[in-house]
Amino acid sequence: MAARFECTDSVPRTLGTLARLNSDVLALPFDMAREQYAKSVRAGLVERSLLASARFERTLRAWETLTLGAMARRC
Repeated sequence: MAARFECTDSVPRTLGTLARLNSDVLALPFDMAREQYAKSVRAGLVERSLLASARFERTLRAWETLTLGAMARRC
């Protein structure tokens, strides 16, 4: 006898968790870019400036939204 699949409340929750995990994996290159920028600032390779940091974040967020579309994080 074949097992019968019943849709419970846990299925949508599991799908939501998988979608969030997928989104996190797709965003990994952008998180790595942010980390590399921070390390470059600490090493003195990039100027320590709030304006430069904001400009970098705005540009990176635009690229993230452009490439990931609906899967991009909304901060």
